[in-house]
Amino acid sequence: MPEAPQNSEQLTDYNLAEKNQKTLQFIEDVTANADEVQKTVLAEILSQNANVEYLQRHGLNGHTDRESFKKLMPVIKYEDIQPDINRIANGDTSPILCSSAISEFLTSSGTSGGERKLMPTIEEELERRSLLYSLLMPVMSQFVPGLEKGKGMYFLFIKSEAKTPGGLLARPVLTSYYKSSHFKERPYDPYTNYTSPNETILCSDSYQSMYSQLLCGLCQNKEVLRVGAVFASGFIRAIRFLEKHWALLCKDIRTGTLNPQITDPSVREAVMKILKPDPNLADFIEGVCSKNIWQGIITKLWPNTKYVDVIVTGTMSQYIPTLDYYSNDLPLVCTMYASSECYFGVNLDPLCKPSEVSYTLIPSMCYYEFLPVQRNNGVTDSLPAPKSLSEKEQQELVDLVDVKLGQEYELIVTTYSGLYRYRVGDVLRVAGFKNKVPQCNFICRKNVVLSIDSDKTDEVELQNAMKNAVNHLVPFDATVTEYTSYADTSTIPGHYVLFWELNLKGSTPIPPSVFEDCSLAIEESFNSVYRQGRVSDKSIGPLEIKIVEPGTFDKLMDYAISLGASINQYKTPRCVKFAPVLELLNSRIVSSYFSPKCPKWVPGHKQWNKPELNEV
Repeated sequence: MPEAPQNSEQLTDYNLAEKNQKTLQFIEDVTANADEVQKTVLAEILSQNANVEYLQRHGLNGHTDRESFKKLMPVIKYEDIQPDINRIANGDTSPILCSSAISEFLTSSGTSGGERKLMPTIEEELERRSLLYSLLMPVMSQFVPGLEKGKGMYFLFIKSEAKTPGGLLARPVLTSYYKSSHFKERPYDPYTNYTSPNETILCSDSYQSMYSQLLCGLCQNKEVLRVGAVFASGFIRAIRFLEKHWALLCKDIRTGTLNPQITDPSVREAVMKILKPDPNLADFIEGVCSKNIWQGIITKLWPNTKYVDVIVTGTMSQYIPTLDYYSNDLPLVCTMYASSECYFGVNLDPLCKPSEVSYTLIPSMCYYEFLPVQRNNGVTDSLPAPKSLSEKEQQELVDLVDVKLGQEYELIVTTYSGLYRYRVGDVLRVAGFKNKVPQCNFICRKNVVLSIDSDKTDEVELQNAMKNAVNHLVPFDATVTEYTSYADTSTIPGHYVLFWELNLKGSTPIPPSVFEDCSLAIEESFNSVYRQGRVSDKSIGPLEIKIVEPGTFDKLMDYAISLGASINQYKTPRCVKFAPVLELLNSRIVSSYFSPKCPKWVPGHKQWNKPELNEV
């Protein structure tokens, strides 16, 4: 992920080394004095917001100490503050959650009632995000020297934004950052030297943005020292795009003219500053791509690449084999841990194995608390949906410096932007310490069973979608006796697969179109993040239903019992990841059907959409 620029003048190696040293010293200081920093952060947040309605409502009365805060303020989930969020979204400008004006809403990839969650943010939070970005490359430079001498080829994209009824923008956190002056007007810094001009990143047409970024990356292929995207899935989509369009890209490079499909004037102008006729480069790219051997394509086309910078923790770990295949086993680097609510931490050992990535939480970003959790290590690898905490559970929360090695915790944060003791929904395991600060493995999101890109689908949502789908089987006197699901990332883009075992009582055969209707009904039932991925971002492929032979789920139970599961406690997993289970299911497929078209989706929340808004 790109990092925040710092200095305004061209840097000599000496100055860069000095700047890097200052940054590393900051990390040292803030982690060594973690508890004092945390105490200060909480006091700042509570004193700045002493008069806001939410804190007054809970009787804090200007107290800024931890004891009063923990005694009086409840631990909350999104639904608890949704009425307050809705008031702000509808135009109430009184200090409800925060004394500073809410500048916009950041849309979370988690959902509430099928819609993206709206996270309030304030202008000064951009400074905090920029600070975290500025830590990344000084850390990286300790492990891979010389990165300032070349460029980064990052595939970065903006997503659609909407306006709330009160006129505030609602958009993803990265879209907010890329559109801010912190990114667009960044001063010179050798670490923020990218192959993609800003105009190509800020182009809202996903095809034109991807084409032009890839073209610029190819034109500067010898200068590229690192490649990446935010998520692993986005980087793989870029390589698949190259597989499909390399001939057009070669033609542009050979002739020095830009494909007429790129119609955005600002993109054309920016790309033409980079694109020059280069028949030799075109021959080289054509020679590599025409062989149709995509293993190691990164090191073939960008031979000086040192590592791939993508998030491969959590659900993104499913893409590691594909990334290894394309990159010739280059290091896969996860640099930072962040969310829509707040930016949290950095990876101080960036060349570690993806399975060992731990993030050092930066104490100045927010006030952290940790709720111990016991996770059922079953096939879904997730936790149940959050419930309200009992008084006993609230008392079990521990501070940043009091977590225990090896223990898993749910992350709870209090932010400068108006979230107080908010349950982020992430489960972290303490893997070690940097001075007084925990270094945490990201384990999972609570209750997420399916995810391809930034989408998150939970078991309740899947169950409700199933109910809507099986209505199509009623006229044929058929029912689904059992089902499970799987996020298939062997296709690009990845797609959801549902395995269905049917009970057919009727004599009329079920036409394929009925199963296609079932697939679409499921997609229509999913949340707006999933539907945006299908419709606008093209980051998720059509959902697939696979019909399996009768008795398949009995065999699945037999297999689980053979591994030691209790027959009395066995419950069909609603999501499967374990390779032998997938092999069993796939060996018994009778037929498969895909969703015939994209589900409906429009930007923004349903209740905001005006009749004149066209579907995207």
